[in-house]
Amino acid sequence: MDTAVARVRAAYERIARVDRPEVWITLRPQAEVAAEAEEVDARAGRGEPLPLAGLTLAVKGNIDVAGLPTTAGCPSYAYRPERDAPAVAALRAAGAVVLGTTNLDQFATGLVGTRSPYGAVRGALDPERISGGSSSGSAVAVALGIADLALGTDTAGSGRVPAAFNGIVGLKPTRGLIPTEGVVPACASLDCVSVFARTLPEARRALALLAGPVTPPRRPGPWRVAVARPADLGELDPGWAQAYDGAVARLTAAGAEVRTIDLTPFTRAARLLYEGAFVAERYTAVGAFIDEHAGAADLDPTVARIITAARELPAHRLFADQARLAELSTEAAAELGDADALLLPTAPGHPTLAEVAADPVGTNTRLGRFTNFANLLDLCAVAVPSGEVAGRPFGVTLLGPAHSDDRVAEVAALLEPPLRVAVVGAHLSGQPLNHQLRALGARLAEATTTAAAYRLFALDTAPAKPGLVRVADGGAAIEAEVWELSAAALGRFTAALPRPMALGSVELADGAHVTGFLCEPQALEGAEDITAYGGWRAYLEAVSRLEAHA
Repeated sequence: MDTAVARVRAAYERIARVDRPEVWITLRPQAEVAAEAEEVDARAGRGEPLPLAGLTLAVKGNIDVAGLPTTAGCPSYAYRPERDAPAVAALRAAGAVVLGTTNLDQFATGLVGTRSPYGAVRGALDPERISGGSSSGSAVAVALGIADLALGTDTAGSGRVPAAFNGIVGLKPTRGLIPTEGVVPACASLDCVSVFARTLPEARRALALLAGPVTPPRRPGPWRVAVARPADLGELDPGWAQAYDGAVARLTAAGAEVRTIDLTPFTRAARLLYEGAFVAERYTAVGAFIDEHAGAADLDPTVARIITAARELPAHRLFADQARLAELSTEAAAELGDADALLLPTAPGHPTLAEVAADPVGTNTRLGRFTNFANLLDLCAVAVPSGEVAGRPFGVTLLGPAHSDDRVAEVAALLEPPLRVAVVGAHLSGQPLNHQLRALGARLAEATTTAAAYRLFALDTAPAKPGLVRVADGGAAIEAEVWELSAAALGRFTAALPRPMALGSVELADGAHVTGFLCEPQALEGAEDITAYGGWRAYLEAVSRLEAHA
């Protein structure tokens, strides 16, 4: 496994290579972060339980990191906290190393990632398009391979829209599940700390550390998933309706029971977030500061207009909107019924930077169609990649009732593309450990061989198994099978993998590289080289024939 020091070095090399300065508000000096990483490695070496040891972390610039300025995307608002926000402290305690704080739509007001005096954060994969906001820098830091994990916030979709646009996972937990202490509020009663990761298992592991045990999922039998009527989706970008239909089809193929619901109460609730009186809570958070600094060069004019306009809302409007929200909540719950999750596109489209500049409010409003209602209706959500449209990421979100976080994530896992794993020994079909793969839902994808660059050794283990090692010279092709399984299943499989076996990259005969079983070199001392047999089964058959004639 990579050390924390090695990961930090790789992160800073990646930062220099991608040249995206707009991602960061404050990037810590490499020497300072490396020193922290050395301490993490030392603690891990002493046997301390550090489940995130070696992982790098980026933190949205409205979340406190001790000693770094918390700006919320506004330099004149900055203050220096003396201690980490609880969410940051929890991940650091688990061994994660903070790289710095990331750019955002100012005061977490926006879904575009362009409303910042630190610069517009461009999409990770298409710089002509927006990254999504408000947690723009955090999402892009993960998508570019700089940070392993990132913290964002999500009030109206800020932890989900950037995930969809950048092809990563965005997990928005149940309101209150992760403490919001040490977070500059947008709407304090609705705010959530969110998690970005490249895979769903990584995001779920972080959530478990941040929130503690959550309600275990009902075992699938099968999962029940609600989907939107085509008419309720509204206008989507070209190809996005078909991509959504594809996600529905994959869930159906995975055994989910899919039924169509009326999305009207959800979309009506979504409009209340900005068109109703709930936006007044944004003025409560930072309105006085904006009033005092009216016209300041570092105030984003769109953000300032949205927040100061809320100052004039009458109190009776809020009570009326609360009553209306209660009605819509009842209607939405009735539509969901006993569904485990609701599947929706994360956003209706992916605009360009130019489109946002031409219509900053209208474009932003459109982006919140499938996200703005989640916290008002007290839903948890996880946004996951679901293929591509025109070469760009397409994402969907699974939503469920409060405290069904684990259940919703289990449904989302059905959409993950399967991972391919090469096996060469006791996990081959018909061998003693093959049942472990099948128990995890793995499927045999192909029978093949490795590239002619490996040697195979018979290890002294019980049950008997071989060790595969790559060599510079004198290698041969070794019989292999490729199995497909989910990322979550691979994680469980890896956790139970005994030494001296390890997972690494294995090259196949066709030149493809997949995850596969390799062997620690020290375990080969005294082991018999069986490469000449061409594979483990051929070796076992030869041994069996010898024993029969003995």
